[in-house]
Formats: sequence, C-alpha cells, structure tokens
Amino acid sequence: MTLLLTAIRLALGAIARNKTRAALTVLGILIGVSAVVMVTTLASGASELVVGQIDSFGSNMLFINPQPTQTSGARSKAIGRLTESDGRAIAREAVSVSKVAPFISSFGQVVYADANVSTTLIGTTIDYFEIRKFKVAKGNLWSESDELIKSKVVLLGVTVAGKLFGTEDAVGRVVRIGRYPFKVIGVLGPRGTSPFGEDQDDRIIMPIGSFRGRVMFTSPGRADMLIASSTSDETTSRAGDQITQILRQRHRIAEGRESDFNVNSQAEFRKTTEGITTALSLLLLSVAAVSLLVGGIGVMNIMLVSVAERTREIGIRMSIGARGRDILTQFLIEAVVLSMIGGICGMVIGVGSVLGIGRALDWPVTPTGPAIAVAVLTSVVIGVVFGFLPARRAAGLDPIEALRVE
Repeated sequence: MTLLLTAIRLALGAIARNKTRAALTVLGILIGVSAVVMVTTLASGASELVVGQIDSFGSNMLFINPQPTQTSGARSKAIGRLTESDGRAIAREAVSVSKVAPFISSFGQVVYADANVSTTLIGTTIDYFEIRKFKVAKGNLWSESDELIKSKVVLLGVTVAGKLFGTEDAVGRVVRIGRYPFKVIGVLGPRGTSPFGEDQDDRIIMPIGSFRGRVMFTSPGRADMLIASSTSDETTSRAGDQITQILRQRHRIAEGRESDFNVNSQAEFRKTTEGITTALSLLLLSVAAVSLLVGGIGVMNIMLVSVAERTREIGIRMSIGARGRDILTQFLIEAVVLSMIGGICGMVIGVGSVLGIGRALDWPVTPTGPAIAVAVLTSVVIGVVFGFLPARRAAGLDPIEALRVE
C-alpha cells in the first residue's frame, strides 16, 4: 500500500510539473470518452423513441396489401384485389385474429366557412379505431347504423380541426368535402408524427360506405388495404399464417403460385427497425472508439517523452534502491491517472451534453450507470494498455547509463 501511495504521489507531482502537456494528453481521452457516452446514450434513446412510435400503432397489428403477381417470368401489371368481404371472412375464420378493418384513402379538400384545407381522407369501419388505438378526445365515434346507412359523418384529427376551426369547438359543425356536407361528430386525440414522418393528426376519417359513395367512387367492396389485429403479441405470427391461408383459398390461388397479396406485421417492422438502429449505433460507436484509440496513443507518446526527459531521475532512484517494478508502477500509475482524469471529465461533459440534447429534442435519453461505468473503466484500461510500454522501458533502463544522461 505504501508503494502504491508513493507511486500516486510521484505521478501527481510529475503531472503538476507539466500542466500543459498533461492537459493536452487528457483532452484526447476526454473527447473519446464523451463521444462514447453520447453515442451510446443517444442511440439507445433514439431506438427507444422509434420503437415506442411503432408500438403506438399497435404491436400486434397486421397489414394486408394487394400486390402484382408473377406470371411466366414477368410481373403482371394487374394488382390483386382486396375487399370488405375478405376482411369479414378473416374476422370470422381466423381464430388468432381479433379485429379486421378495411381501409381506403384519398387526398382532398375540406371547406368550412372561409377556411380551405387539403388533408388525407380515410374511409374505414369502427373497428379501425380499436386496432390503431385511436382515442376520441371530443365527441363520439359513429355507430354501426351509420355504417349501414352511409351517414355523412366524420371525425377530425387535431391538426385539421385546428386549421379549420382554430380554438372553436369542432363537434357539431358541418364541413364540405366535394359537393357533400358532412357533420363533425368527434375530434381524435393527438398522435404526433409516425416513424415514416407522417402527421397522424392531419386526417379526416369517415364510414367506408360514405367515403366510397361521396368522396371516391370505387368498385363495390374494394379496399386499398386490410388492417387486422391479432389476439395477442404472441399469436401475431400464427394470425399471419391464418390470414394467408384464408385469402389464398378465397382468391383461388393454386398451390405453388404466388399470392396476389402480402401480409406484414408490426412486429416484423419493429425487428427490422431495431436491426437498423443497432447497426447505426455500432457504426457511430466504432467512430467514437477511434477517438479513444487516438487518445490512448497520445498517452503513450507523452509517457515515452516523459521517460526520455526523466532518465537521470530514474537512474538516481535506482541507484538509491528503487527496483524495476517500483519504476514500472510509478509510470504505469501516472498513465492511469492521466487517463482517469480524462475519463471522468469526458463522462461529465458527455452526460451534460446528452441531457441538453435530450431536452432540446424531447428525446427519452437518460445516461445509465452501466454506460458511465464502462466509460470510466475504458479510460483505466487505456491508461494500463498504452502506459505499459513506456513504463516497461523506464523500468528496463540501466542505472549507470541513466546517470550519465545530462
């Protein structure tokens, strides 16, 4: 213990005598450690934010889309057809599916008094709101009878409601879409931006029959897409298989032929997204690791210079009884102290920067204990690894030759 305390005292004294050189050495480690802390924490926060946005859609959701089929080596221009009847068949026969909603959309103008807004118009059924986890902030959803009689009723996203009515209450007002008046029966709760950059509040939703009859005329029952939810997160894969079997049978697709639809689950999208964010995090972490490597090389260079400058001091210590391991310990601890100072300062700057960026971007970023511990431990390892060569060189000096150095 006495040897260790003496080595620490000598190391701090040597650092204090060369403040500028020590500061420049610490700077390299500081930059590397702060970069590692920032990259790991921000990457974790960004991944958590994106996954949270994906889960806000509904983690057990499935999307059924029509697609062109391959015929004789060429892809057909005709796209498969999905209908409301397909959706009802899935809801009736697929035991792992809880809800199914047809979905059809267009882009159109909505008018109220002197306000005129371009927005996304959506036609669907009442199950859509449960599948997508949409909540009604004001007013109410339409009823099943509204769907049957194709009532001219709509629900507004908060963005559209704000553009049309400002601070006024939108519920009970009448807007015009094309040539037809529609009564506003509700305003949806805010959803924010989707992972694709889409404003989920910039939309108007109405019963699909009313949409098809007054906004965009289509063939009877046609849907752009079917949206389904499985009974639980664990049954999502099974639900996808059941949907595929039911639709292939209904569309009379022979064994070995390509389906005229595809089924994608939210879980698959989440897994893909997590893979992308992990790859980007590793890439950024490798860049930060290069900064640490440069800082470590800086420590080694400075320690080699220090050994060269203090050769006579080393010779004097050896001549009065210091052993090689005493010299090795002294210079090794000096390198570790330099690295630890840089590591602690880098950790403080990294944590402060992360908290500032998180507050500015409204990201859920919180520096974790393990990340901070890894940063400090890394600085210690750098001090040991890159300080060992100079320390060994100092310990291996011949006392007689060292004393001859002026």
